[in-house]
Amino acid sequence: MKIAFYGSSLVSSYWNGAATYYRGILKALHARGYDITFYEPDAFDRQQHRDIDPPAYAKSVVYPATHDALRSVLAEAAGADIVVKANGVGVFDAELLAGIVEHARPGALKIFWDVDAAATLDEMRADASHPVLRALPDLDMVLTYGGGPPVIDAYTGFGAAQCVPVYNALDPETHHPVPRDERFACDLAFLGNRLPDREARVEEFFLKPAALLADQRFLIGGNGWDSKAMPANVRHRGHVYTAEHNAFNCTPRAVLNVARDSMAHIGFSPATRVFEAAGAAACLITDAWEGIEQFLIPDKEVLVARDGQDVAEHLAGLTPERAEAIGQAALAKVLAEHTYDLRGAEVDALFQHHRASVAA
Repeated sequence: MKIAFYGSSLVSSYWNGAATYYRGILKALHARGYDITFYEPDAFDRQQHRDIDPPAYAKSVVYPATHDALRSVLAEAAGADIVVKANGVGVFDAELLAGIVEHARPGALKIFWDVDAAATLDEMRADASHPVLRALPDLDMVLTYGGGPPVIDAYTGFGAAQCVPVYNALDPETHHPVPRDERFACDLAFLGNRLPDREARVEEFFLKPAALLADQRFLIGGNGWDSKAMPANVRHRGHVYTAEHNAFNCTPRAVLNVARDSMAHIGFSPATRVFEAAGAAACLITDAWEGIEQFLIPDKEVLVARDGQDVAEHLAGLTPERAEAIGQAALAKVLAEHTYDLRGAEVDALFQHHRASVAA
């Protein structure tokens, strides 16, 4: 079956945290026989900061961020069996969603794939004319990056025919243990872009422990932090390319995951960083959110912190031996239960069930 997928970017993770998620899911679906074309706009300097060349598992179509180019790529939706619009493209989001409904051929599976469901749902609650609300009656399915029962209930309450979370996972061919890289040597590292609904939590869970542990070394990677005031024991690395993620995760004594406000509030939303770090056998410290036990066991496969004081206490008592044991346990868990091959099987089953229902 042919998939037309309209998203932010497949080839660049620059200001695009969903890139590794798209890559993992689509690579797994391609392995199951799907013919995939990924449409992304040339916007936000993403094409100037590519992490990968166009991959073998999907045809990459980069289009100018113009209305003429938008109309041209939307017209190609008519040739697909499955048409997907992901949120957070950044340009023409409303037009793309309306466009897939308009251009998809009769009988095609029409999907809104929400990689920031908590934030989208908040917008929908505040705006009765929200584009997603308008499109829901014409969509066959909503897939989400996570969110568990709260997101499912909210979307079905808004009228979605079906809502299914497809969680982040690990691609072990991409994220895996590698030798240390002294560029990333530190006691605690955090990787994430500076965003308004994350910054206060980074201050609490990362910068506060750094201030409390002046004798330890901290490293922050991601876009936007260069103008942020930080303690003297914090180094800013800037954008960290996907090819560097393994070394970034393997080298520090521990790495930190900090959820965005909306995802922490709703729970059941592990970030891609959780599985990337576990896949590299890193010792992960995460802020507390509901549902973590569904993915990693606290104190055995991950360390959970309620606030910055907890992070500091975890770090102060963390021996290299215990850090290694936690990382190895996390690696074993994600390889057994949380790979993109397994997620691809889940999505394939959803698609095949829908196809059978339409045929019936």
